[in-house]
Amino acid sequence: MRSDARIDNKVVMKSSLRAALLGCAMLLTPTVGAAQAVDQGGRPILEVARTLKPGQYVWDSAQIGDGPALVIVNLETQKLVMFRNGVPVGASTISSGAKGHETPTGVFTILQKNKHHRSSTYNNAPMPNMQRLTWRGIALHAGNLPGYPASHGCVRLPMKFSELLFKSTTLGMTVVITSMPAVPQASGEPIATVAPTPQSSLDNAAYAWNPSGSEHKPMSIVISAADQRAIVIKDGKEIGSAPVRLTEPLNGATAYVLRSWDDSGKHWLKLRFAGPGGSMEVAPEEAKRFDAPAGFRTALATAIRPGSVVIVTPESLKAGSSGETATVFEDDPQ
Repeated sequence: MRSDARIDNKVVMKSSLRAALLGCAMLLTPTVGAAQAVDQGGRPILEVARTLKPGQYVWDSAQIGDGPALVIVNLETQKLVMFRNGVPVGASTISSGAKGHETPTGVFTILQKNKHHRSSTYNNAPMPNMQRLTWRGIALHAGNLPGYPASHGCVRLPMKFSELLFKSTTLGMTVVITSMPAVPQASGEPIATVAPTPQSSLDNAAYAWNPSGSEHKPMSIVISAADQRAIVIKDGKEIGSAPVRLTEPLNGATAYVLRSWDDSGKHWLKLRFAGPGGSMEVAPEEAKRFDAPAGFRTALATAIRPGSVVIVTPESLKAGSSGETATVFEDDPQ
């Protein structure tokens, strides 16, 4: 990893000096809606999340514990939710990229953490508790929260919440950036429904598999119903891909987290993003929803570890294929 890797989006680097100085000034301005913890009052985290105002957050220290974690960032509602062992443990307001510097949606991994990071582009502006999501400039960090998208692409957080999140995440952990009408959904209605197309089995279809990096780092497997394809990400790099078909309709986006693995098999949690949130155990039959090459299934079965995440999305994996909602994957350009 290059020590001088830059946190700022290369597209943004060509911005005018005036825009750069303005961005720096916004970072250094006292936070609008100063960081304020909200009393959970026995209410579910996702219920509290709906009512948070700029700068506010909620954090359940009793639930944080250990185990598989997942962070969901919702650009539509300007909220972030962290799940641990399938249970919501914290939620916060955010400020994402302003018009012209939109934060990309997609599935990312935490590539680098730096508690005292400073921008190499915006006049050495401080970006406390920085957690890098792409090598081209997208990160989570503390910053100004005016109540609307105002950054140059990064996801700004209240200072105190950014500290709590920084302490609770690990390198390689999955962060999903999406854009949905509400978090949680106001009802159980699906975001989109993608019906399967009956075709011959993919058992013998070709696939790619190039494992690399530490065996102990968690993986993210992203399945696109639109593309009928899966991509495997580890350490921010694509290490595998294969055609995948759903044998049952997909109702919106779904996330699975591998909680544990013992003599009785693998134990997955299916996250709930509606109502009070939480998770449910996944029955072995759930895997039959996905048709994929047999060799690809075998490779995944030997490579996944507790903490691995499977995201099933109706969106395309191809950048630019669906406008601002395209799912984007980026490798280190170096």
